[in-house]
Amino acid sequence: MKCILAIFSLWFIIVFQAGAQQNHKKDLSQKIKSDSRLDTVQNRALKLLSGFSAGTSYSEVWIRDFNTFISGSLYAHSKEKVKEMLLMFFKMQASDGNIADGIVDSASANGGYQYIYSSLLPGLAAHKNTVETDQESSLIQAVKKYVDYTHDRSILAEKVGGIEVISRMEMALEYILHSRWSSRYGLVTGATTIDWGDVQPEPGWGVAINNKTKWCIDIYDNAMYAKAVQDFLSLKPVTYHPAKDWKRIAQKIKAHARKYLWDEKSQKYIPHLYISNSPFSGNFNERQILYTGGSICAILAGFNTPKEVKEINRQILTAANQEKFATIGLTVYPPYPQKEFPNMKPFTYQNGGDWTWFGARLIRGLIDNGQPEDAYKELIPMIERVLSHNGFYEWYDVKTGEPKGSGDFRGEAGVLFDAITSLKVWAAVVSE
Repeated sequence: MKCILAIFSLWFIIVFQAGAQQNHKKDLSQKIKSDSRLDTVQNRALKLLSGFSAGTSYSEVWIRDFNTFISGSLYAHSKEKVKEMLLMFFKMQASDGNIADGIVDSASANGGYQYIYSSLLPGLAAHKNTVETDQESSLIQAVKKYVDYTHDRSILAEKVGGIEVISRMEMALEYILHSRWSSRYGLVTGATTIDWGDVQPEPGWGVAINNKTKWCIDIYDNAMYAKAVQDFLSLKPVTYHPAKDWKRIAQKIKAHARKYLWDEKSQKYIPHLYISNSPFSGNFNERQILYTGGSICAILAGFNTPKEVKEINRQILTAANQEKFATIGLTVYPPYPQKEFPNMKPFTYQNGGDWTWFGARLIRGLIDNGQPEDAYKELIPMIERVLSHNGFYEWYDVKTGEPKGSGDFRGEAGVLFDAITSLKVWAAVVSE
């Protein structure tokens, strides 16, 4: 009899807790659906996404930015227009498969870059921040978002210079294996920058590979590449036969990232794994720095368990709470001292600035890992900041709260549009 009562009591507790959790989810769902701030920011984002350049400080259309606001662009433009913008990058693709960073009108090609031209795209010029290894991954991810939204798979068979887009996508993936790959570690390589940034430590033109470049491996490049491979595989027509076993490659990248970049004891990703030498002094402990953007991309690529995601999120929140005006968009914490990173002062730009452009991406990661309440709570400070400053900005000063960098920054508008959409979709499903 006691055994029966114990079983009944346990069953009652489980049912009661399940019911309470479901009611809590419905309350949260209703709160999200009735929050007019979310609608306001989404509507403002769509107005800004009437253009394609990164923002007021940039003439170019950058693929790493476009990848983060293409979903909103598909609400603001016809699918034909967005498709045209995507195809530009394939028209500028080099014979070795590499993808350009930014594309601009030839008349505006007067920066410090080595410009690229193509007979397939007359009147336009392109350039590439060669220290980064995310352009190829960004383009493939953008194509996946385009197809997901429009269901227009014809883009994959579109011929650019006589080569189908799906083949050009594989060419882009192969470029990384040929030119940005460590056979020793089985991971993607790049120049030493701050997390997802595109500036090297040493003074000078920091966005281009030079004789001071220190090659390394980081989580951002590898997470972005793994996600691109996943997207390529999901888009690949059944009649298309890839040159490589990309599923196996993606699995190995995840396994190797876990082996070499994930610090199990600290439950965080290390900043860099150096191929040869570090650019920093021997007494500087780089591993104390929390890399938020790359960690967020790793979450989105499926590298971490829900428990690990919760801990990564806790660490990001703890770092943000150290500064009065910081949100989960805080790039790295603590920032690099200026003597270690002369090209960028602490708490400026990518060295400890606050970028919604990455922080808002965590919202989808939290939702996918069963943490919608945290997602909503952590989104609100970024939403209120947009409303307070009446605009979308590139980054924010965590010491003063001031907006910095480019105004009308479409990257911020795009990721907020996507984050709000993710929350609304979750809320709609729960309320059914």
